[in-house]
Amino acid sequence: EEQAKLPPDAVERYQFCTAIPIATMIAQSWDVELARMLGRLVGREMGEYGVHSWLAPGMNIHRNPLCGRNFEYYSEDPLLAGMMAAADTLGVQETPGVGTTPKHFCCNNQEDDRGYTDAVVSEQALREIYLRGFEICVRSAQPMFIMTSYNLINGLHAANQREILTDVLRREWGFGGLVMTDWGTTGGGAGEAKGPDSIPARCIWAGNDLIEPGNERDVQDIVDSVAGKTEHPLSEASLRICAARILRVIAGSSLYPDVPPWTGRFATEWFIVTK
Repeated sequence: EEQAKLPPDAVERYQFCTAIPIATMIAQSWDVELARMLGRLVGREMGEYGVHSWLAPGMNIHRNPLCGRNFEYYSEDPLLAGMMAAADTLGVQETPGVGTTPKHFCCNNQEDDRGYTDAVVSEQALREIYLRGFEICVRSAQPMFIMTSYNLINGLHAANQREILTDVLRREWGFGGLVMTDWGTTGGGAGEAKGPDSIPARCIWAGNDLIEPGNERDVQDIVDSVAGKTEHPLSEASLRICAARILRVIAGSSLYPDVPPWTGRFATEWFIVTK
């Protein structure tokens, strides 16, 4: 294949990044300062390479040793996971304009068939086990991003969970960053289609700012919803709020060194999608 022509001012980099220990090993140290130091290393390399979003840390709960991505997650203990993720995030975000993306929010406890697995869970278990680590990380470190998960929670896709993404994450915990979906949440991207995909307009309504990677079907569903042509109405104000949150994060990134760097401390009601 013919290689695409690069712009004259483009700079090619091949990124030989430092390989830090897996999350499980970091957690086994019980050393939050070590976690922060490793995060600091990652943040500095992100700044060097011009990367703004690190799609980590993974911080789901270890439920089964057969989960294919347990090595990315810290622990079966939400307190330990939350403290390590917070330290990691604080270390990364010491480099101005770069940020972490704690994931997968939430109840993503297995890798196989993860797009159509329904986590049936009580509010007590949800609060005490599956949300607690994320809460510690958000309240302590204000990560720049959060990534939602593929799975359903009590019958509804995580990316369509307004109660969790808006009422808990933003209103209760004060998260001021950008919420993105996992790759292909609205289009069967998680694997073989064995159930319904999450609904694009409901992703926005629930509190996702960015659908990854997005496609024409997503755009059309959102446009039709704003026009009142679907059973999932969406206001234009909701889109504007999502756009504003995206722009605030971009403005606080290292792309704009003259703008004060990201702090996350602007989770006001104005930035909440209301209807």
